[in-house]
This record gives sequence, C-alpha cells and structure tokens, in this order.
Amino acid sequence: MKTYQVNDEGFYGNFGGAYIPEILYQCVEQLKDNYRKVLDSDDFRQEFHSLLRDYVGRPSPLYLAKRLSERYGCRIYLKREDLNHTGAHKINNAIGQVLLARRMGKKRIIAETGAGQHGVATATVCALMGMECVVYMGKTDVERQRVNVERMKMLGARVEAVTSGNMTLKDATNEAIRDWCCHPSDTYYVIGSTVGPHPYPDMVARLQSVISEEIKKQLMEHEGRDYPDYLMACIGGGSNAAGTIYHYLDDERVKIVLAEAGGKGVETGLSAATIQLGKLGIIHGSKTLVMQDEDGQILEPYSISAGLDYPGIGPMHANLASSHRATVLAVNDDEALRAAFELTRLEGIIPALESAHALGALGKIRFRPDDLVVLTVSGRGDKDIDTYLKYLDEYTTR
Repeated sequence: MKTYQVNDEGFYGNFGGAYIPEILYQCVEQLKDNYRKVLDSDDFRQEFHSLLRDYVGRPSPLYLAKRLSERYGCRIYLKREDLNHTGAHKINNAIGQVLLARRMGKKRIIAETGAGQHGVATATVCALMGMECVVYMGKTDVERQRVNVERMKMLGARVEAVTSGNMTLKDATNEAIRDWCCHPSDTYYVIGSTVGPHPYPDMVARLQSVISEEIKKQLMEHEGRDYPDYLMACIGGGSNAAGTIYHYLDDERVKIVLAEAGGKGVETGLSAATIQLGKLGIIHGSKTLVMQDEDGQILEPYSISAGLDYPGIGPMHANLASSHRATVLAVNDDEALRAAFELTRLEGIIPALESAHALGALGKIRFRPDDLVVLTVSGRGDKDIDTYLKYLDEYTTR
C-alpha cells in the first residue's frame, strides 16, 4: 500500500528535504538527530500529554453541528480547536517544540507568526517555562492583528515588526531565519507550521497529530466507527490540516478536502492559492510548490486571512495534492466571510478567518445524506472581529 508519510531523507514524494545555509547545518542536523528520540521518549510523552490535558484543556470537543448539517445535507462534526487555551491549534505544537528545545539545552526561543496565534502560543509556553521569546511578525499583520500583538507583549515576548516585502508571513519567516543564522548556538526556532527544512514538517505534523488521534476515539464514541467519509481543514502552511489528517493519510476510505486562500480570485493576482498557482521551487529550506514568476522570484500572496497568505505550502500537502490523495479547493475572501457569518448564526460559533475558508468549502462539495464529515475549526474569531465588523451588514442581510 502506498504511504504518504515522510521518508528517511525528509521527502514526501518529490517534496521536502533541507535546503539551508551552511551556518545552520549543525542546528538542523542536531534537531534531526534528536527530535524522534525525544518525542518518542516516555518522559517527554508524559510531560507533553499532561500539559495538553491540564494546561491546554484537551481533548478538544468533537461537536455535531446539527443546524449546519441540515444546511448541507449530511452529518457535520466540528473539531473544536478554537476551544484550546490561547484559542487555536497552535498551542499543541508550541508546547512540544519548547519542551524539545529545553531538552536540547537551548535558552532563547524565536518564532514567526502571521495571524498571531502561533506567536501567542509560543509566548505563552515561554512564559510558562521561563524562556526568552522573540516573535517576528509582518507590519501589515501587526496592524490587522493588534490584539494578538498586545497579548504577546503581555506574556513577555518581544514582537519585532518586519517591514520588508509586503510585510506579512513570508517576510516574518525570512527575518526569523536571519536571526537564527546570527544566533545558531543558543537559539531554537519554533516553526509554527509544516514548512521549513526537514525535520520541521514531520515534527510539527507529529505534534499536531493529537487532533486526528482524538477524532478517531471521539467518532467511535459518537458514531460507532473511527473514521469519517470526509476530513476538511484550511491550509496556509498546513499545520492544522496535517494534524487533522495524520492518522488517516493511508486510509483510502477517507476523502481529504483542504481549503486554501483564493483571495480575490486565483486569476486576479491577489491570491494565496499555492496549490492552484504554484510551481516547484524552494522556499524557507524546503522544496515544495511556490508562487513564483518566470524568473523564480517569489510572488507576494494575498488573503483576507493573515494566517493563510503564504506563497508556499507544506511538502506533505504538496505531495497529497500532486498525488490526488487530497482535493484542494481555493476559497475566496467573500466565500470565507459568508461561511463565517453562516456558522455564527447557525451554531453560535465565531470562527477564525482561517477556519472560515474550510467552512467555505462545504458548498463546493455534493454530499450524500449519510456522509459523515469532520471539519476542523482551527481557531476562534476573536482576533478577526475588526475585519468581521467591516462586513457585518453586507453578509448578514443577504
């Protein structure tokens, strides 16, 4: 049977690997040599799962959304990552990586963030464990996610506003890598998604796989079976999607549907639909699909969602799309907004704009009445309230 997991060289099919500057070679090799030993050790697993239970509040609920199900003619369960401490799935990975960093003797933590949820999660764990924390965030995102910026500062992190490029996630990642190059010995870079050089994509997917591990158990309790017909999640870099599908990758009974940010439309030049628009290239240490021009220069992405406007995609997801294991749909800004307001009014749940893209994909699939669907709500919408308020009248009077 074909497997969609990473191989020993850090590749998912044709995608992945570690393309890094020489100054970071030792850092990445040290991480590659240690991450599986630490993650698989009894003491790490005990501390990690104890914190997930007692600090994060896991397991997150699997909620049967009855009114949403009626709207789309199937049975839709929502995996409620929005109910985690800090308001998103990002805390799962942040706890795991900071625990790993501490075991590797690192004293200083750096991170990049787009929507701010990974930055908040990393700052939270650093506060918990008494570690120095610096978070790089594009100036554009600093302005549109100001509440998360203040949360990070309150937690004791230093937030560095990045003014290069279009001042969003790609540019924040660039600056974080520059910092890492300048402080390779004492600094640990907590990457927030399934991107970057091997072993980061695999490590983040493993730490987030608690999501699908719980889905299997919860579906058995709710439905008497441990697999859905459809798994749905949004993808930017792809961490919540990786966690949602991890334990189902090789289960062909389960259809995987991923929603990327279409922006104003894939043909408009204002999009972050990497699977639709990307070509094979290298970005931030990984060979994957990248939005780029004919000269190989990276194109600036656009999305109303700060967490999805990334011009690359995790190598796991590039492989799933190219091998047709996953169906990847581009969901435009207006479709995501409409879906967010729909969930709010039908179920009393305000989703993050990122999650709204997964919800926006529901209307693009023809479900059967007996289909069982699990959709991950990756985060809550508190951080996006200013954006939602701009469109409140337009999308709630239709």
